[in-house]
Amino acid sequence: MPTADSKFLEALDRAHETACAALLAERCAEGYWLGELSSSALATATAVSALSIVRDSSPQSRDQPAEISNLKSEISNLISRVVGWLAEHQNEDGGWGDTTRSFSNISTTMLVRASFSLAGAAELHAAALDRATAYIDKHGGAAAVAARYGKDRTFAVPILANCALAGQADWRDVAPLPFELAALPHGVFRFLRLHVVSYALPALIAIGQLIHAKRPTWNPLARLLRRLAIAPTLRKLEAIQPTSGGFLEAIPLTSFVVMSLAAAGHANHAVVMKGIEFLIRTARPDGSWPIDSNLSIWLTTLSVNALANAPSNSPEHDWLQSADAIRTRDWLLAQQQREVHRYTNAAPGGWGWSHLSGSVPDADDTAGALLALMNLPRCKESGKAELDGFRWLEQLQNWDGGWPTFCRGWGKLPFDRSGPDLTAHVIRALCAWARDTEHSIPVMHEHLGWDLNCDFSHSKSFRYLEWSQRADGSWIPLWFGNQFSSNDENRTYGTARVALAFQVAKQVLLDPPTENHAGEVWLVAAQNADGGWGGQPDTPSSVEETGLAVEALAGAASSEAAKDALIRGVAWLIDRVESGNWRIPSPIGLYFAKLWYFEKLYPLIFTTAALGRARQTLNPQATPPA
Repeated sequence: MPTADSKFLEALDRAHETACAALLAERCAEGYWLGELSSSALATATAVSALSIVRDSSPQSRDQPAEISNLKSEISNLISRVVGWLAEHQNEDGGWGDTTRSFSNISTTMLVRASFSLAGAAELHAAALDRATAYIDKHGGAAAVAARYGKDRTFAVPILANCALAGQADWRDVAPLPFELAALPHGVFRFLRLHVVSYALPALIAIGQLIHAKRPTWNPLARLLRRLAIAPTLRKLEAIQPTSGGFLEAIPLTSFVVMSLAAAGHANHAVVMKGIEFLIRTARPDGSWPIDSNLSIWLTTLSVNALANAPSNSPEHDWLQSADAIRTRDWLLAQQQREVHRYTNAAPGGWGWSHLSGSVPDADDTAGALLALMNLPRCKESGKAELDGFRWLEQLQNWDGGWPTFCRGWGKLPFDRSGPDLTAHVIRALCAWARDTEHSIPVMHEHLGWDLNCDFSHSKSFRYLEWSQRADGSWIPLWFGNQFSSNDENRTYGTARVALAFQVAKQVLLDPPTENHAGEVWLVAAQNADGGWGGQPDTPSSVEETGLAVEALAGAASSEAAKDALIRGVAWLIDRVESGNWRIPSPIGLYFAKLWYFEKLYPLIFTTAALGRARQTLNPQATPPA
C-alpha cells in the first residue's frame, strides 16, 4: 500500500510537473485551450441525412441559384466518405454508440440506419444494415426512442422525424410540434413561464413545419393558424441563426433544422444555405463530425483553475502571473456576453461554452469563467466583468435555491432544472470572490442584492444541496454521466464537485454550513480495488473520475480511511502518468439529451487539478504560508 514518503512525494512532484507541462502545451497562441471533441456517430448520421436531403431536393423554380448547384456538387463528394466512416465504426452487436468508445444505443443506431437510406447507400452496406435492423428490433424500435426521453420531446421528435423521412418510421408516431408559438413575442414566453421554448426554437420551428407538411392536423382552425405562421416563424428562425450557421454550434441540432426545412420544401432558404455551409466546414477529414464545434471557454476555465491548484512556490503556479496568463485573461474577458443574446434573450453578463457565435451563456461556464478570472492577473476590467457575471447568476437562480443550466423555470426539463454540480460551481465562485477580492458577505449583499449576509451558510443554495443529496451520501450531476453506471449516472463527478463547494465555504464563511462528511464517506467507499474511481462503485477506473475524486479528497480528507484512499488514488494517477496511459479520454461527457462525448483535454485537466491539490495536502512544506 503506498505511503506519502519522500520517494512517493518526489514521484508526485514529477507527475504533476508532467501534467502541467502537457496542459500548457495544448494552449493556443491566442491564449485559450481549444481541445478536441470525440467524433460522434450520431452527429455524423444526422449530418449525412441533412446533406442527402438537400442534395436530392428539387429546385423551387426553374432558375435554381448557382449557390445551390455548387453546394450539391460539394455535398455529393462528401457523402460517400462519411458513409464509409459510419460503416467502419459499427459495433459488434450491430448498433452504434455516440462515440467510438460508447455502447450501442437505440437512438444513434436508428439515425445511422436512416442516414444510409437517405444517402442512397443501403444496398452497398446491406449486411451492416441487416445487423442494425436486428439490433433495433431487439431493443424496441420507435417505442424505445420515445421511452428513452420520456416527456421531453426536444430530441425524441427530431429522431423519429429523421427516421420517417427515410421511410423507417410512421409519421403517426411523430408527435406534432406547435411551431406557431414561435411567432409570439419573447415576453409572452416569460409571462407563460415558457423560457425553455426559446432554447428549442430552431427545432420547434423547422421540425414543426416539416410535420405540418407531412401530416397536418385534422383541426381546420389549427391547420389555418399553422399555415399562416410558416412565413413569420421562418423569419424568426433566420433572425436567430448564428453567424456561423450552427445553432448552438451543435451538429445534430443544425442538421435537424436543415433536413426538416429542405424536406418541407424550403431547400433554397437562407437558413438551409448557412446550415449546410456550417456542416461542410465542420466535417473532419476522416468523414466524421463531433457533436459540437468546440468547448473552448469551458476548457480554458477548467485549465486555468486546474493550474491554480499548483503549490504557490512552484513554476507551474508562477505561470498564472505571466504575460501568457494576461493574454488568457484578456481573451476570457472578451468572451463575456455584452448584449442581450439574440437567440435566447439572455441578459448580458454570462459566458457560454465556446467563443463561437452559436454558443449561449449558461451557469456552469459563467461560474468557471469567474473562478478563472480570480486566478489570473487582476485588472480594472476584471472587477466589472465579475460583478456583471454574479449579477447574471443571481437572476438565474431557481426557486429551489439551485442553479439551472440556461434559464429559470419549473424544473421540469433539463434546460431549467437545478443541478447539484452547477449549484456547487456557483457557490465555489461566489465564495472565492468573497475571499480573493476582499468582498465581505455584507458587501457582496450590497453589490448584488442577494440575501447572503451572515445567513448565507443557511441559504437556499445550501439547503438545495442538502435536499438533492442521495441517501447513500452522493450527488448526481446534471451534465455528466458514466456509461458503466446504473442509469448512466456519474455520482463520482457530482459528489466530488459538491464536496469542493463545501470545502471552500468552510474556509470563507464566518458561519459555514454544517460539514457534510457523507459525500467523503461515499467517495472512499466508491474507490476501486486498483486505487482508481469510475462513475460509481465497481465500475472501470478512468483518469477523469479518479482525478475528480482525488481533488475532492485532497481538499478535506477528514479520516484515516479518506487519507488512505487519497494516497492510493494519487498512486494510481502517478502510475498512469509514468506509463503514458493518462492521455486516453473516456466517455464521461453527457448532454442533457443523452448525447455522449469524450474530450481530449479532460484527462490532462483533471490530472493536473488533482495532483496539484494533492501536492499541497501531502507535502505542506512545498507551499509557504500565505
